[in-house]
Amino acid sequence: MLGAKLNAAEYLKRAAEELTRVSPGELEALAEEIYRCYRQNRFVFICGNGGSGANASHFCEDLGKSTIDREDFDNDAKRRLRVLSLTDNTPYILAWANDEGYDRIFVEQLKNLASPGDLLIAISGSGNSPNVLKAVEWANNHGLRTFGVTGYDGGKLKNLAHRCLHVRLDDMGLVESIHLVAFHWVLGEVYRRIREEDGKGTPQHERAA
Repeated sequence: MLGAKLNAAEYLKRAAEELTRVSPGELEALAEEIYRCYRQNRFVFICGNGGSGANASHFCEDLGKSTIDREDFDNDAKRRLRVLSLTDNTPYILAWANDEGYDRIFVEQLKNLASPGDLLIAISGSGNSPNVLKAVEWANNHGLRTFGVTGYDGGKLKNLAHRCLHVRLDDMGLVESIHLVAFHWVLGEVYRRIREEDGKGTPQHERAA
C-alpha cells in the first residue's frame, strides 16, 4: 500500500507519473465500444468487486445520466445509452451467492439480461476475480463484446477479454483511482460523440481556448 510508505507529496507525484503511463489508445477503444452500443441500441453491462464494484456503479451512473443533455430529459424520442451495473441489485446478488456460490453472481444476471452484440466491461484490479472471469467467459461464448479493466500484471482477464484497459501497477488503491480517472475521460468522449451525432457540436464551455 503506497499510501503507507510515501508522504502526501510523494504519493501525489507517483499518482501523476502513473497516469501518464496509461495507454490513450486503450481509453479510446473503450469509448468506441460504448459508443457502438449507443448507436446499435445495445446494452452495456459493468461488473467488479469491492472498489472495482464501486467504480462499476459510478461509471454506470455517469454513462446513464451524463450522456444526456438537460434539454433532452423529457424528450421520449431521444435515444439513450442502455447501461446497467451488475453490482447494484443486492438481494439478487446475495441470493445467487448464498444458494449457488459467489462466483456466479454476475454471470447469472447476464443469462437473464444479455444479448449478442452487447458489451460487458469487466473490472478487476488483480485480473483474477473468479466471478468476473466466469462472466467474461460466458459473454465471449454468447456473442457479447468484452472489455477488461485491470491492474497489476493483468491476470487472466487481460488476455481473456477481447480488449483491455491495463494499469500496470502493483497497488490496488492507485489502480482503482486511475481506473476512475480513465472512466471520466471515456464518459466525456462518449458524450461528445453523441452531441456531434445530434448536430450540437462540443459544448462551448468545454472547447479549448
